[in-house]
Amino acid sequence: MPSRSFKQYLLVTAKGLAMGAADVVPGVSGGTIAFISGIYQELIETIHKLDLGFFKIWKKESLNEAWKKYNINFLVSLFGGIAISILSLAKIITSLLSEYPILVWSFFFGLVVASIIYVGRQITQFNIRVIISLLIAAVLSYFITLAEPVGDTQSTWFLFIAGFIAIIAMILPGISGAFILLLLGAYTTVLGTITQFSDGLLKLDWTMIWDAFLKLLIFAVGAVVGLKVFSGVLNWMFKNYKNSTLAILTGFMIGALNKIWPWKEIETFRINSHGKKVPLLEHSILPSSYDGEPLILYAVLFMIIGFLVIFLLEYLAVSKKPAK
Repeated sequence: MPSRSFKQYLLVTAKGLAMGAADVVPGVSGGTIAFISGIYQELIETIHKLDLGFFKIWKKESLNEAWKKYNINFLVSLFGGIAISILSLAKIITSLLSEYPILVWSFFFGLVVASIIYVGRQITQFNIRVIISLLIAAVLSYFITLAEPVGDTQSTWFLFIAGFIAIIAMILPGISGAFILLLLGAYTTVLGTITQFSDGLLKLDWTMIWDAFLKLLIFAVGAVVGLKVFSGVLNWMFKNYKNSTLAILTGFMIGALNKIWPWKEIETFRINSHGKKVPLLEHSILPSSYDGEPLILYAVLFMIIGFLVIFLLEYLAVSKKPAK
């Protein structure tokens, strides 16, 4: 694993902040941010190598040696950034989506389009298997965006299952973990629990903090188990079928564009964690058919900004690349 300076670990934390912000939004994947920022394969490999051998090295050599061998500084920096982002930005992003949906979704649309180009460029050889993999992934991802979410649930064990499934989506570029939570019916519960935990910390209400902490812990345990299981599969795929894997990831993002198309017609609503009525099931429409001001010029501007952000991240990933 690469060695890093303190400033480079701060950059990893910044990438974690971006991943966390993306994971809060139903339709945008933190895995996409990880991929275009140049840390995706390192993340998958590091998680895959995590095992009980850490404690054996700690016992035989030292904690410092085990820490270095298992690249724990990288994980702490990255997941620290993700956690800070989710706790601090959950309210802001959901509020922006409520107030300025077209502009926010336009930004994310441009971001994902640029990500498709970036990931697709990594494919070194196109053959029948690669093309079929891309098409199947695109179709599957598209139909996932059309799926109708199930009813919300407060079950503790369901939170474990939700964490297990959602984390798989969160590390797949193009598949939104937040959207999978929405489909499972756990999005309101999880986001509401995060908000409860943040409010409890601000108010120093230990009852609120403890109740939210237990729910988040169950969800996190499910996520860790899912992450460990799926990282092994992804790691194997990258090492043995890299072009096909990249094609699948590209296809997932292409299909996901339907979910983040800025202009939607609302079919049904749901009640969010604040008791407000928000869109549940929507379908994409042309700007000319939008019921309201389509804000086309502003939407295009935000698409361009989102598009350019990806190439800025790519530039930073290359210029700040650590020495081997």
